[in-house]
Amino acid sequence: MSTLHEQGRSTKSRPYRMRRRAEQVGQTRLRITEAAVRLHTTVGPAHTSIAAIAEEAGVTRLTVYRHFADLDAVFVACMAHWAARNPRPDASAWTVIPDLRGRARRAFGELYRWYRDHADELYPINRDAAAMPLSAQQAREAGNRRLADALLAGHTGGDSVPDGEGRLLRAVARHLVDFWTWRSLVMQQGLDDDEAVEVAVTLLTALAGDTPG
Repeated sequence: MSTLHEQGRSTKSRPYRMRRRAEQVGQTRLRITEAAVRLHTTVGPAHTSIAAIAEEAGVTRLTVYRHFADLDAVFVACMAHWAARNPRPDASAWTVIPDLRGRARRAFGELYRWYRDHADELYPINRDAAAMPLSAQQAREAGNRRLADALLAGHTGGDSVPDGEGRLLRAVARHLVDFWTWRSLVMQQGLDDDEAVEVAVTLLTALAGDTPG
């Protein structure tokens, strides 16, 4: 009877042990990911090694490799974690504004405010863009394209066709939504955020032929 009782207890405890093990694995992976976030947003990806991540997380290098195949895998998890906690403005909300000037003012206002809020963390990541995995570099470029496309959605010349006017307008829109443009205007040229927004709106609408009424 006692043997059957012990077997029953063992059977019941096995799912608990498996669940507890899975929780511990998840906690360790999260600790490594958060350590990578701290390093990427301070010293930058180019100066972040597996050894540095392991030390920051308080684990061994072998433990890091148990969870991530290489630095590229760590970077993907790190950026996904950071982006989930610090989501960019919802560009789809801009498209409901019918006039380009009003849409641009809202878009640049939200985006430049987001850049301001996260400037210290975004700087080392953008500075070390060349050290990112190719997939991350492509995702960054695609993100800027989506912002610019939302900004120009429905506007004549903003559609993705290879004509001269549309090409120039899209190029300027993508330039204006980039982190480095905001940083140049505000951090280097000394504009406040409202002034930077006004400059961006003026440049975009002037090229688009949208003059104030």
